[in-house]
Amino acid sequence: MRQKQIRFVVLLGAFAIIGIISIQVYFLQNAWNIKEKQFVQSVLIGLRNVAEKMSKYNQTALPHANPIRQLSSNYFVVDINSVIDANILEFYLKAEFDKLNLQTDFEYAIYNCQTEKMEYGNYIAKSGNAKPNVLTANLPKYDQYIYYFGVNFPLLRNTITGDMVIWFFFMGLLLVAIIFFVYAIFVILQQKRLSEMQKDFINNMTHEFKTPISSINISADVIMDPNIINDPGRLYTYGSVIKQENNRLNLQVDKVLQIARIESQSFHLKKEQVGLNSLILKVAENCKANSNRQLVLNTNLADSVEDIEADVLHLTNILHNLLDNASKYSGKEPVITIETENTGKSVLIRISDNGPGINSEYQRRIFQKFYRIPTGNLHDVKGFGLGLYYVKTICDAHHWTIGLTSEPGKGTTFVIEIPEKKKRK
Repeated sequence: MRQKQIRFVVLLGAFAIIGIISIQVYFLQNAWNIKEKQFVQSVLIGLRNVAEKMSKYNQTALPHANPIRQLSSNYFVVDINSVIDANILEFYLKAEFDKLNLQTDFEYAIYNCQTEKMEYGNYIAKSGNAKPNVLTANLPKYDQYIYYFGVNFPLLRNTITGDMVIWFFFMGLLLVAIIFFVYAIFVILQQKRLSEMQKDFINNMTHEFKTPISSINISADVIMDPNIINDPGRLYTYGSVIKQENNRLNLQVDKVLQIARIESQSFHLKKEQVGLNSLILKVAENCKANSNRQLVLNTNLADSVEDIEADVLHLTNILHNLLDNASKYSGKEPVITIETENTGKSVLIRISDNGPGINSEYQRRIFQKFYRIPTGNLHDVKGFGLGLYYVKTICDAHHWTIGLTSEPGKGTTFVIEIPEKKKRK
């Protein structure tokens, strides 16, 4: 898929998700409000019936046409204007609430004119078993009434939630669908990224192979000239070119095959005691001798660094890869410094260069397979994007850690940490 198409799909999906969630939340809120209004309406009807029965029992008239006041979403007070018998009140409350199918816990209290406080009545559980006053210590009083009682529904939210199970079920299904959609978008983006990296790898590999093949082809044409036998020096030169380019091709093929073996887990480390400092000096000398540039390579190796346990071949390849990377990305006059340090808990290998540095946005991806830092239309640095991936893989196989510190314009430093416990047998 093209970049514009993917952006369109992502934006369309984001708008769709936001729209669906907004609509779902709107309907869920409306459903909650409707359930709450239905509950309040049933409570008002029930309390109205209780007030009329209490008035008839006391043979008094109700003081107001509407003696009920809702002080909060779950607390109501009812004006009776006569003495209230708690037992009679509880009986009427249970009877009316059962008649209206209000299957939720409630508690009631009666206002005491002498103490000017709400005297706690009882907690009526849905199961019918009385519970102690643990949910509401003191029901608030209402100053505008004299003889009244209050009813509180402490589990109102739980009751409404229970009535809306089907809504929450569909909300859960929606969330699962959204998660699946987001995951699908993530997979699409990941596949696109891998496709681009694979395309870059193929392009780089084609370019890397095309150059030596062209050199070999030209050299072969020259050697096939019958008159070349009369010029041994020229014959030797072109023969050397063929040999050199053939070695270069073999090296590139070996890199690819090496990664394939690592990913198939068919390789095994052959660990042995290795003199780290001496190996670093050997690799540095070899790297400097084979470089076709004016390379300045400094070494600062600590005498306290002892032998480590490692696979010599892979450790050598790691050092070669890091030095080669530092040389390629350090401009016209590369300056590389190799340091070792014994911290007491681990051995550190630092390889620093004077290159342009790496932006923080690229640092976390630098060890990914095929990944190369974007350079626009410039392709002055060759490679497959496998070197640092190989380095990270081998370090992980040794149970070492590798990281880097870098700032744009200030170079890059790669640090390999070899724990002390892995250093000896």
